[in-house]
Amino acid sequence: MVSTPVRSAQSRGIDYLSSSVDTDANRAPNQHLFPLTAEVNDRDQLTVGNIPVSELVQTYGSPLYILDESGLRTACRQYREALKRYYPGEAIAIYASKAWNCLAVCAIAAAEGLGIDVASGGELYTATQAGIDGKQIYLHGNNKSVAELQEAVDLGCTIVVDNWVELNNLTSISQSQASPVSILIRITPGIECHTHEYIQTGHIDSKFGFDPNQIDSVLTEIAQHPSLNFQGFHAHIGSQIFELQPHHDLPEVMVQWFTKAMQMGLSPSTINVGGGLGICYTEADDPPSIDAWVEQVCTALMAACDRAEIAYPRLICEPGRSLVGSSCVTAYTVGARKSIPGMRTYIAVDGGMSDNARPITYQAEYRAVAADRMSEPCSETVTVAGKHCESGDILLQSAQLPDLKNGDVLAIAATGAYNYSMASNYNRVTRPAAVLVADGKAQIIIERETYADLVRCDRLPENVKLQS
Repeated sequence: MVSTPVRSAQSRGIDYLSSSVDTDANRAPNQHLFPLTAEVNDRDQLTVGNIPVSELVQTYGSPLYILDESGLRTACRQYREALKRYYPGEAIAIYASKAWNCLAVCAIAAAEGLGIDVASGGELYTATQAGIDGKQIYLHGNNKSVAELQEAVDLGCTIVVDNWVELNNLTSISQSQASPVSILIRITPGIECHTHEYIQTGHIDSKFGFDPNQIDSVLTEIAQHPSLNFQGFHAHIGSQIFELQPHHDLPEVMVQWFTKAMQMGLSPSTINVGGGLGICYTEADDPPSIDAWVEQVCTALMAACDRAEIAYPRLICEPGRSLVGSSCVTAYTVGARKSIPGMRTYIAVDGGMSDNARPITYQAEYRAVAADRMSEPCSETVTVAGKHCESGDILLQSAQLPDLKNGDVLAIAATGAYNYSMASNYNRVTRPAAVLVADGKAQIIIERETYADLVRCDRLPENVKLQS
């Protein structure tokens, strides 16, 4: 069977066949709209991992998350190799698993040499169940419970301390430990970037981190507790960022904090610059490559250290979306159609806001294709609606698509980040299955929920009697 790569947009407004030479082959995974292995076969079908998407739907049902193993591993390697290429000191990437925290994704990232960043006790539990050593895990969050802190300490994790309550709780916990508890201090750097306001985390008006004017008092407190192993600082400026300048500015600010800690008699060793690199959700998106992002961060950090005349610290970055986002498509089955003359046509699919909350939450835009008619010209503009009892349950506005029929398979690209991880059971809809595809083989990595799963934790009160 002959296949050709899925290519960038033509005038028809969708990804189509081109020649057998893929001129975009050297672009990073985050710069691809579809997964790296996405192709169109000689039956005009979209394939991922050399398997037609519609065949996966026939086997596993829909909605269905389809994760390209090659794309995920390639992105991990690009971060790892770029850090080695551009930074002469110790440097590691850790996967921001809130993008998609499940056993398989955590295990693949760890197998590629990445640490794991978790943001809750549940994410921590999942990472350890995937076989990841606690020393490779970093715990985030702006309101960690005492139980979560204790779990992380018991496992030997590094804890990114976000506020005074947390620092005090951790100080108490650390007193009974055999060895000091490793911590980073999160500071809001006051650097803003052009992204959705909900995912800007670096500006001063943010729920995350200590304010910069609190650094002196925080460091003074830490210095009084040898049970805390202060490693350095963490900052994160936001998510889905296409600009390189904010990432150039951040290391300069962090090195100032670093030198202040040294002047106060502490011995910091680590600067964690967070993540935030964006991906392509539509053809209009043009994010920097993983290589360009890493080079910018490393160059800026080295220059700041040289100016401050300090040795290069251990560098940590935390990619999430740019590792897994572009390596997944979600497949749906088309159902009802509603045409309103002079206004719009709605096409309904068998999923929606319960498997992809980003459009209703962030007004996120996506690209969709008819999975079995990839070269068919777009003949209509439609609104792709979900099945939930909510007027805002819209996956795509003004989507350019062929004439879709009941039963057609619709594939939406770039759904690997913050889709499954934000999935819900709204309207008691079961969450989808997920498959990992590679070299013509598919493996279930998340089973589709059943109705029995929906009521597993429900309990009927004893005094409620049903009418006969």
